[in-house]
Amino acid sequence: MKRIFLIATLIFSLASTAIFAQSQPSATDLHQTAKTKFIDVNGTRFAYRVLGNKPGIPLVLLQGSFFNMDEWDPKITNGLAKYYKVIIFDNKGVGATNGKTPTTIEEMASDAVSFIKALGYNKVNILGFSMGGFQTQQIALEEPQLINKFILTGTGPKGSEGLSGLLDHLNEVSKKSPDDQLLYLLFTQSNHSQSAGKQFLARIHKRTVNRDIESSNESNGSQVAAVLGWSKPNADAFEQLKTITQPGLIFDGRYDLLVPSVNAFNLFQNMPNAKLCLFPDSGHGAIFQNPDLFLAQAIPFLKDK
Repeated sequence: MKRIFLIATLIFSLASTAIFAQSQPSATDLHQTAKTKFIDVNGTRFAYRVLGNKPGIPLVLLQGSFFNMDEWDPKITNGLAKYYKVIIFDNKGVGATNGKTPTTIEEMASDAVSFIKALGYNKVNILGFSMGGFQTQQIALEEPQLINKFILTGTGPKGSEGLSGLLDHLNEVSKKSPDDQLLYLLFTQSNHSQSAGKQFLARIHKRTVNRDIESSNESNGSQVAAVLGWSKPNADAFEQLKTITQPGLIFDGRYDLLVPSVNAFNLFQNMPNAKLCLFPDSGHGAIFQNPDLFLAQAIPFLKDK
């Protein structure tokens, strides 16, 4: 039976979180030391990093719009890499990957599939954040045999409610500094959320050697076009979701500004083998605000057969 979790009412008391922490292997900051590698795929030189070398099905992370590899939360990537081989990469035209960024989610998903297969994998787990979650859904529809399990966060189905207002939100933050933009778009305005946001910023800025390249305005514009294309109403969206039968775990913040949490609920309602976890007083970057609680759900989920 499907289950919906409200994190505030779950078993995640301070005691249970402490027990989880004590059971983890010793910490290694793989996020800071992983070298950037490159692989040629159909004429595109993809930049990627591999965190750890654990056996089993690898976990591929698909990033959100405007993100590069350095903007994944090290607390999450390191936490996952204690148990799984974690692969992060820049899609076409993003960060250190060359080429022209596609203007549709379908093309981005196709590029991600080509990259994964070029690494020699025919079965992976995927964590998709925001725009990466759109790509994950598209891969599940077009290449279902490639996905073992998936985790979605800060994302929604085709025609997501409120997603068409993206440009308004981007205009709202256009005059803010990059860090202040992230604090506004990914976190709520409460003192608690903003404090967690500043800790997140400190973590993603920690790597100073061989940092990834910031994406160009042209690439960012193409990503916006792809997201707006995904936001267009689609009468078949829910029926398509019902064909995605792999085990899934969906996370979102109660106050997601960019992809309102009703969209996470719509994913849960229509994906037959999905679970939903909602974080109170959290926004689009809910898992970055609550990394320990995220890991306490994500790690056992990926471990289960």
